[in-house]
Amino acid sequence: MLKQRCHFLIFSLLILFVLGCKEEKPEETRPNVLFIAVDDLRTELGAYGNNYIQSPNMDALAASGSLFNHHYVQVPTCGASRHALLTGMRPSKPIHLSNSAIEKEISGQPESKVPETFIHRFRQAGYHTVGIGKISHSADGYVYGYEEPVSEKRELPHSWDELVFNPGKWKTGWNAFFAYADGENRQSLKKQVKPYEAGEVDDDGYPDGLTANLAITKLRELKDNKKPFFMGVGFFKPHLPFNAPKKYWDLYDETTLPVSPNPNIPENINLKSLHESGEFNQYALGEERASLQASVSDAYAKKLRHAYFASVSYIDTQIGRLWQELKALDMEKNTIIVIWGDHGWHLGDQRVWGKHTLFENALKSALIIKSPYLEHQTQKVESVVEAVDIYPTLLDLCGLDNDYPLDGESLVDLMSSKKQQTTEAAYSYFKNGISLRTEKYRLTKYFRGEIPTVELYDHTSDPLETKNIVDDNPEIVEKLMPLWEEGNTGLYAKNE
Repeated sequence: MLKQRCHFLIFSLLILFVLGCKEEKPEETRPNVLFIAVDDLRTELGAYGNNYIQSPNMDALAASGSLFNHHYVQVPTCGASRHALLTGMRPSKPIHLSNSAIEKEISGQPESKVPETFIHRFRQAGYHTVGIGKISHSADGYVYGYEEPVSEKRELPHSWDELVFNPGKWKTGWNAFFAYADGENRQSLKKQVKPYEAGEVDDDGYPDGLTANLAITKLRELKDNKKPFFMGVGFFKPHLPFNAPKKYWDLYDETTLPVSPNPNIPENINLKSLHESGEFNQYALGEERASLQASVSDAYAKKLRHAYFASVSYIDTQIGRLWQELKALDMEKNTIIVIWGDHGWHLGDQRVWGKHTLFENALKSALIIKSPYLEHQTQKVESVVEAVDIYPTLLDLCGLDNDYPLDGESLVDLMSSKKQQTTEAAYSYFKNGISLRTEKYRLTKYFRGEIPTVELYDHTSDPLETKNIVDDNPEIVEKLMPLWEEGNTGLYAKNE
């Protein structure tokens, strides 16, 4: 009798264990993933309430999927932001804040059971993975300098089954990244260029049109592939230079475009929290130089914003082409589409033209996830979310498990219902500082000698972050600091 009871107990425990385990979806039922990374895309889309921008394709995807109204990146610079996205981990050492983070931390490393990126995890699970354009930091996924020949060393050595790119007449990925319509680039012209161009060319006259063509070709090849696929497509614009075919400039009346609603330096901050727009000022033939001492003229600000908006519209068309091809191939019903901006960009906000700050303009970026599953459609997500959340979200959507730590949390519940997160917080890191974003506040603490070292902004009354109110609200800082500490990964421990 005792022996029978023991057998029954063991059998019951096995049943509970099996039921408690999350089984991966079988390969043939897994959805495809089309992951689209757009460089420097802040929330400058019609879907985010900007009625002056022409972005009909991304707006339509947002209307039929999940639009994240409060998505924040970990680091406001390209390579470091993508390192956090791809690994699902917040920065924990100085190299993680650098554009060379992926090269130094991932490239050249041996393959292990712990995937180097979520793309590697998809490949481990039997997905066919294709990379086109800028998904990691390099323009084409290979490690080499701006003016060097293309190497054969991949930034992500174990993530891609196929890594392809068409640099066209520009010949290398980095030349294409800084391309002008005549085949020259910022490097070849020794930076004696304008920060914008309205090219008398069609969509293929700039590299992003070629990238869309290549992605369409690959989608057609993958239609009859028995494996599910993960395709990453990285578009360059609206990264500087703001170059786009003239027809996209013609969508706008420059005289009616708005200038920044917050063009002044915030009250009660140290200028160390901002910067002198060095990346922008590299374009030596610009009509005016940006500085913290004075704003550029309204006329030039409108010209630059016009250029940025035209670049966004150009990319919107390329994204629309990919979406239409999925429909034409009857693949849309089993493909998850993600549109992700790798960080925001100051368009004259706080007198800055560029990223590289811990302010809302640099940290908030576009995130749209269109799932083919009915329960994930037509949701506007108001919760504060982070780029590191995308890794576990994609695994969750595709029925893949993981047995290793991630800093991010799956967003699927937010996509499936009106449920909001219990604790809403996003953490960002740069300029010797850590910034916490909650539903109502942004609290930033800098590890530096210049004061003030703490900044507090109330997004209920001051969404443009025009005044640091830390001196008048010590009780709010005291309440938020324990939550801020949860994001302190020890990155700046040596500087305390």
